[in-house]
Amino acid sequence: MQSFPKPLSAEEENEYIERWGQGDREARRILIECNLRLVAYLVKKYSNFDHSVDDLISIGTIGLIKAVDTYRAGKGVRLATYASRCIDNELLMTFRSDKKQSREVFLFEPLGGDDGEGNTLNFLDVLESVDEDVLERMERDENISKLYDYIEETLTDREKHIIRLRYGIADKPGKMEHAEVTQREIASQMGISRSYVSRIEKKALLKLRKAYERKEQ
Repeated sequence: MQSFPKPLSAEEENEYIERWGQGDREARRILIECNLRLVAYLVKKYSNFDHSVDDLISIGTIGLIKAVDTYRAGKGVRLATYASRCIDNELLMTFRSDKKQSREVFLFEPLGGDDGEGNTLNFLDVLESVDEDVLERMERDENISKLYDYIEETLTDREKHIIRLRYGIADKPGKMEHAEVTQREIASQMGISRSYVSRIEKKALLKLRKAYERKEQ
């Protein structure tokens, strides 16, 4: 994999963010180039997808550029944390268009609503802590554990059953996961309509988001 410029220090990053906020395009270029290492780091997660590493870096860089262009300081989120979400989402949008979803796509599915800045919320957004260091939080065991807890605490038995089937989630952490099941297949299995399954699924996802928001207040 190609080498990239060293990351900026916190002080340097803040300086270039401020300069870019004032319209300095050279500062924008530096912010992008000095975060390319983050793109390469995140791309490693997707090495099993049907894309070359260079293609994935190109796609991830688009997400990085969007992050630098839309990032706003003073929101309690570091640029690297914000950029990692944009990079991940850009990669996953590509995989979805290729119809090669992985189970983790669930964490990036839109939940509706926004974060107050006009950005659509997804479930990963509400699971992640805004002040964690992105380069130290790539192992998502803690977040997955939260997901299991929220499913158990907030959903009805029917909602749990549908969410677990839809996203291949085991009934307990550590147990073997299973293939995702379509809404139509669930409807046939449960003897209800596909549209009813869809309504239950959407309601369950909304309840999970609200449960997390209550616990974080």
